[in-house]
Amino acid sequence: MSSVLAPPAAELARLDAAFAARLVPVAGAGAVSVRECGAGTALVCLHGIGSGSASWFECALALAGDARVLAWDAPGYGASTPLLPPRPAAADYAARLLELLDALAIEDCVLVGHSLGALVAAAAARRGSGSPWAGRIRRLALISPAIGYGAPGREAECQRVRAERLDTLQRLGIAGMAAQRAGRLLSEHADERAHQWVRWNMGRLHEQGYRQAVELLCGGNLLADLPPAMPAHVACGALDVVTTPESCTLVAERCGVPLERLPDAGHACYVEQPERVAAWLRRVLAS
Repeated sequence: MSSVLAPPAAELARLDAAFAARLVPVAGAGAVSVRECGAGTALVCLHGIGSGSASWFECALALAGDARVLAWDAPGYGASTPLLPPRPAAADYAARLLELLDALAIEDCVLVGHSLGALVAAAAARRGSGSPWAGRIRRLALISPAIGYGAPGREAECQRVRAERLDTLQRLGIAGMAAQRAGRLLSEHADERAHQWVRWNMGRLHEQGYRQAVELLCGGNLLADLPPAMPAHVACGALDVVTTPESCTLVAERCGVPLERLPDAGHACYVEQPERVAAWLRRVLAS
């Protein structure tokens, strides 16, 4: 792997020109940073714990002719205002997401959740019929979904994961995490471009936002939160070592659909193979 930590300046300029971040004030408190391109059905994309909105760049450009692609920076990521609870739950993130949809007047969307983003997507889609946002989410597209560690009987595992992640943050800091751990999100087939973007996105994390996201991961229970009767699609990289195909199969079975395995791709499959993931999302939109 190259020691270069960031994409070339020309690529960053291209990101700012084609998929620039803007701040959207929301009703609850503060604002949410969002990137957007394209037109059509709203495709709202939620990133994982070690990433950010810019990770969707190439995938979004590939889909710009098919959908209005929006990618948020989760609370505490990018320029987005952190949540107030020090240990927020999936419902807290979902509430902020639904405030964002309200602020953008998005009445109908397909919600895409990668890894940790799947926990937020499921919680947002589970809203009851009395919710002011009822019916806004047409279907879910879950990519390498994180199941979380909040299920009964997983208390010891939850404590271990929390301790390990926070200890790594303390020892390495954000920059050290990006340099040493980002490669785990990709397969051996990933090119240098993918490594640069994954490291760069991870290197832009904020400590408070990451600590809150660790609590979301530890307290989340995706299999319990998946909304009944909500159409869903599930995919993962065939070489994913973070949320393995075996783990993702459990999610797909709970949704009553087959798992789409993306050949030669790791956890950050939409960064590693943006065109292939975009093709899968086109099929989701068409369904």
